[in-house]
Amino acid sequence: MNSRSLLLVLGLSGAALLPATAQDTPAQLNTPPTAPDTVAQQAPVQAAPAQPRYRIGLVNGAVYAADDVEMRQPAIGRSYLLLNGQQRFELDQIKFFDDETGHYIRTNLPGSRRMATMRREKTGRISTYSITSQQYSPGAFGPYGYGYGYGFGRFGYPYGGLPYGGGYPYGGYRTVKTEYFSKDGGPIQDMNYRSLRVALSDNPGSAELLQDVARLRRFSTAGYIVGGGLLAAGMLNTFNGAQRISPLVFLSVPVLLVPTFLSGSQSKKLKQAVQMYNYAGAAAR
Repeated sequence: MNSRSLLLVLGLSGAALLPATAQDTPAQLNTPPTAPDTVAQQAPVQAAPAQPRYRIGLVNGAVYAADDVEMRQPAIGRSYLLLNGQQRFELDQIKFFDDETGHYIRTNLPGSRRMATMRREKTGRISTYSITSQQYSPGAFGPYGYGYGYGFGRFGYPYGGLPYGGGYPYGGYRTVKTEYFSKDGGPIQDMNYRSLRVALSDNPGSAELLQDVARLRRFSTAGYIVGGGLLAAGMLNTFNGAQRISPLVFLSVPVLLVPTFLSGSQSKKLKQAVQMYNYAGAAAR
C-alpha cells in the first residue's frame, strides 16, 4: 500500500470517530449565573414619618404643626388652644388654626375691635365664615325652649325661629349661626344684602339674584308692618274688654309668619349669588 492510500484510510477513520465523541459528551444547560455569597443583602426601606395633621399660625408669624388641637374654655379664666395635650397658646396669640372640625381664623368683627374665632365655610374670591353660639331667648321655639335661628351679619333673621321667638310662653337657649365673608382676602364683612350688593356688583348673574333678595326683603317688611298692626289692634280690643280675645290677634299670626318663611329664601339666594360669583372667578382663571 502506497502512502496516498494510507492517508485516505486514516482520514476516513477519523471522520467516523467524531460523531461518537459528540454523542458521548453530555449537553451543557444554560443555567443563570448565581450571585456570589459575598454580595450583601439590601437594607429594608423605612416608611417616611407621617406629617402632622394640623397647623397653627401665631400673630408673630410662627407656624406650629400638631396631631391634636383642642380648644379649652374653662369656666374661670381665658380660653386657650392646647397642642398635643402639652403646648398651650392663648387665643390672643392665635392668627389661625386647624382642628378636626375645620379651619378657623382669629380676626376683628366688622366695625369692632373685639376679636372673634370664625370657622371658614367656603373658599374662593368670596370666602365665607361663620360663628356658632348659644343665645338665651325668653320665647325660643319649641316646647322645651330650644330652637334654631339663622343669622347674617350679627343681626340674625328676625328673632330666631318664629316671629319674636315663637313658642310662647316657653324660653331657653337656641343655637345661632352668624355668617360673614371676605372678598379677595380683604377685611371681614357682614354677610347681608347691603354688603354683598357692593361686593358682587361686578357680576351680572349675582347682581340679578340680589335683586330677587331685595324683593323678598320688601315682602318681609310689609309682613311685619301689617302683622304688627293687626296684632296691636287685636290686643287693644282685647284689653278694652270689647272681646275676650280679638280675632285680629289670630289673624296676625300667619301674617307675622310670612317674613320667617321668606328669610329662608333670602339666605338661599344670597348663597347662590356668592357661589355664582366664585364660579365665574374660577372660570376666568
